[in-house]
Amino acid sequence: MIDLARLNVRDFFGGAIAETPGSSFLVFTGDDREWSYRDAGAEITRAAAAWHSLGVGKGDRVAFMLDNSPQFVWAWLGLASIGGVLVAINTGFKTSEAEYLVRDSGARFVLAGDEHVEVLRGVQAALPEVAVLHGDAGTESFTALMEAELDPAPHVELSGDDVISLIYTSGTTGNPKGVMQTHRNFVLTGQAYVDWMHMERGDRIYACLPLFHINSQAYSTMAAIAARGAMVLSPRFSASRFWSEVRRHRVTVFNFIGAMALILTKSEPSADDADNAVRIAYGVPTLATEVVDAIEHRFGLRCISGFGMSETTFGLLEPLDQPRRPGSMGIERHHPDPMVPRTQAKIVDGDGVEVPRGTAGELLLKNAAMMLGYFGRPAKTAETLIDGWLHTGDSAYQDEDGFFFFVDRMKDIVRRRGENISSLEVERTVARHPHIAEAAVIGVPAELSDEELLVFVVPRDPGEPVTADEVFVWAAEHLADFKVPLYVRLIGELPKTATAKVQKEKLRAIDADDRSGRIERAGARR
Repeated sequence: MIDLARLNVRDFFGGAIAETPGSSFLVFTGDDREWSYRDAGAEITRAAAAWHSLGVGKGDRVAFMLDNSPQFVWAWLGLASIGGVLVAINTGFKTSEAEYLVRDSGARFVLAGDEHVEVLRGVQAALPEVAVLHGDAGTESFTALMEAELDPAPHVELSGDDVISLIYTSGTTGNPKGVMQTHRNFVLTGQAYVDWMHMERGDRIYACLPLFHINSQAYSTMAAIAARGAMVLSPRFSASRFWSEVRRHRVTVFNFIGAMALILTKSEPSADDADNAVRIAYGVPTLATEVVDAIEHRFGLRCISGFGMSETTFGLLEPLDQPRRPGSMGIERHHPDPMVPRTQAKIVDGDGVEVPRGTAGELLLKNAAMMLGYFGRPAKTAETLIDGWLHTGDSAYQDEDGFFFFVDRMKDIVRRRGENISSLEVERTVARHPHIAEAAVIGVPAELSDEELLVFVVPRDPGEPVTADEVFVWAAEHLADFKVPLYVRLIGELPKTATAKVQKEKLRAIDADDRSGRIERAGARR
């Protein structure tokens, strides 16, 4: 029977060492080094001693600005084993952005990869009380500290409610918020992910998404431990290296987000595309049916989608044992142990009243792997978590069979001429044009009331640019008249977060700063 109150990642990993000490835990594709569970345990123990020697204790926050690397894993799990809290900084951040996270979290130390030290010198200039530790360079590096003869870190009591990681939201609206994820949530997620993906003992999961993201922390790392398998860690996603690394290291499972799946389908076809050991890939958002079909048939694997957030690692998932509903996010995903509270999901209107099936409203979730709240923001926590229900801010609907379908971020639904329009639907339609790589839609003020649609378009081939007229004609052929954008803007690339989310606030700023780039649809104003 699972004791939810005592679940923690230190004991979770310790159980794996006891069961399979010689099995592979970590493979780093950067140099093809490999560590067993026993060897990894030794590295983690040394990292725990290093943190303790610096005075880091239970509840202390430590910021990391490191690329994917074995050192990230050892330093993080060592920190977690003494009750410290990871604050992982997006490695694409500039000084002001990194400073915000360090200041907001109250981190006393920052572990910096050598390539990020310059950014963090600026942070230290603003926050002189913060100590910056170099990853590898010099005698004062964290690596040197791990290799020193230090007393072991004392045993610390850990509970399921202890925070293991502050996952900062993307900050697409206002400043990022630190999501407090717990030891219990991460252990439950690893155990459940193995069940969701039908993983087998010893499976290898490929992790090319950044370790500052909840996907790699909670899904890839924890699932590898739960399966007594290996995490094949890549420094970063690379379309050119992806399949060679997957084949070389006998990967059986991988995760994807954003445009990653689309990029893989657009690579040059090869006769050995299906020559891989991958059985299943999971990712968000839900892909268009033709993209799913292309991935499955070309690469010989099963591709499923679902719904999760930094605020909850559970949520929705396409079930592997039921017929597919094209475009669906699936149904509630549960922990395999019946003693763990089951996930609940519902769709409500603006008053919090559950709506009939087939009607769009806000998606609410309740499950056993919910965040404790937003760090230092009790009011925002109370606004988001109400009576145990997480208000996702996403519009969705549920069909008669209980499957959920995403409509849009509620803030991205455009109200035009009395109609609610999903920006996602328009984006997907426009992006199907053969000369268009990506599209993003925002609402802009209309002359009289409501909003108009503006679509930003990225050409697939800069040498063969698409015209605004082509966009308008294509949209008119595939969308109802009221969904056809009034404006088009051609752009070289869409601004995105490191987790491939389009930063629509930046698109709004681009348009607000210079509206001369808008191209208006001829004859649209009648």
